Amino acid sequence: MSKKIQMPALSPTMEEGTLAKWLVKEGDTVSSGDLLAEIETDKATMEFEAVDEGKIAKILVSEGSEGVKVGTVIAIIAEEGEDLAEAAQNDAAAPKAGATPKKAEAASSAPAAAPAPKADAVPAKQDGARVKASPLARRMAEQSGIDLASLKGSGPNGRVVKADLEGAGKSAPATAQAAAPAAAAPTPVAPAAAQDFGIPHEVVKLSGMRKTIARRLTESKQQVPHIYLTVDVQLDRLLKLRSELNAGLASRGVKLSVNDLLIKALGVALVQVPECNVQFAGDQMLQFKRADVSVAVSIPGGLITPIITEADSKSVSAISTAMKDLASRAKDGKLAPQEYQGGTASLSNMGMFGIKQFEAVINPPQGMIMAIGAGEKRPFVVDDALQIATVMSATGSFDHRAIDGADGARLMQIFRELVENPLGMLA
Repeated sequence: MSKKIQMPALSPTMEEGTLAKWLVKEGDTVSSGDLLAEIETDKATMEFEAVDEGKIAKILVSEGSEGVKVGTVIAIIAEEGEDLAEAAQNDAAAPKAGATPKKAEAASSAPAAAPAPKADAVPAKQDGARVKASPLARRMAEQSGIDLASLKGSGPNGRVVKADLEGAGKSAPATAQAAAPAAAAPTPVAPAAAQDFGIPHEVVKLSGMRKTIARRLTESKQQVPHIYLTVDVQLDRLLKLRSELNAGLASRGVKLSVNDLLIKALGVALVQVPECNVQFAGDQMLQFKRADVSVAVSIPGGLITPIITEADSKSVSAISTAMKDLASRAKDGKLAPQEYQGGTASLSNMGMFGIKQFEAVINPPQGMIMAIGAGEKRPFVVDDALQIATVMSATGSFDHRAIDGADGARLMQIFRELVENPLGMLA
């Protein structure tokens, strides 16, 4: 019997995507784990694997189709020995293979456009059947000692995917995060109607990423009461230590940036002031036991925040290596969802552009973000004497629902002390 291939939900928040490229064609034989297509979400381009074996009987959504809703039937796969023409009639209401890009949603049937089932709606295993799981999920389960049969799959047809394994290993607070009630949202303010006033212009269509950035940051400013705290930080000792560390790491091909050391400083400060390593969740609050620092990276068309996990305990060389890899793949749109979704706090550095100071918008549902300005030579009091020192301004934006001003001030104070006495954060 033929089976429908549906537009997958490649992240917990994905509602639609762009079918960027088919990696198979009609008549091709595929096996479980084979790559079928490249799907563009609002943050990255990801590869979609086959779950079942058979032949591609019909491709129903053409390459380049935008706004394809999760759950939309995008292809038909025929089982071994099944007539391809007959299998292709499996869903007569589905869009044709030559459907015009950007119109796939309108051409598909209403049931096909329904949202993907929730993770607990479809069991990963039916009685007497083999557990459906992606190859990566199987490897992760074997390494972690997790029984696949005990999991509910959130992938197509109840298939266990990587996110399900990560969810199984999360702590109770992380589960609470998913279940925490969201704060009531105010009625959004409609944007002003566009008016060109006769000025020559071109209309630039918003990408999915830009739409998401606009929505999330608008919600953040509307719903989260920000409090801003700024400190001036002397950088000379940190710059000296960086130079010495780079001399020792040269043989390993590692070159630390100032940002790598600032990520480490923020991670250590968050653990030392756990009142700031939190997330507001309606009638409760999550207080995290480690610091996962999201780092703002500018990419074509927008901004993304890859995560340095356990920044408080990682070595600065490990942070540097991880950051270079994440930033490179972010620019290519190749990050996996778990590499940019999450994090307990954020860091945004605009010092390389000569920006002296700025106030960053909190990345919800996180509780704070650190904005880093440029290091510059300034008159500065050192040991009760006026000297010329390299100084930067750092501004913390805090969610005042969860973080009191005094606690935010302690975090900023400890962050400054760690940067000005950097050996302390390496101990």
